Amino acid sequence: MSISKYQALIEAQPDNELLQFSLGKALFDAERFADAEPHLRLALEKKPDWMVAAMLLAQCAARRDDLEAARRYYEYALPLAISQRHEGPEAEIRQALSVLAGES
Repeated sequence: MSISKYQALIEAQPDNELLQFSLGKALFDAERFADAEPHLRLALEKKPDWMVAAMLLAQCAARRDDLEAARRYYEYALPLAISQRHEGPEAEIRQALSVLAGES
């Protein structure tokens, strides 16, 4: 679905976290990171255990060179990945945190 279609759907259902996430993801995929962040934040506020939303927020922040925000979002996402038993994302988060700490 296109960005404009998600925007139209959100106008009708602004509190729908799935639509907010979907628009945020579409904007992320279009490399519009600053535009994606408010939608991903709203999705995460509505559903605080949404690990993927937190990871995308971390990636948005990193792509904007806000490494402190990226670290905070990855640190938020790590216990979610562990508790939800998502081994692949857990490894990805640990690797990203390692890089952010300068340990590459």
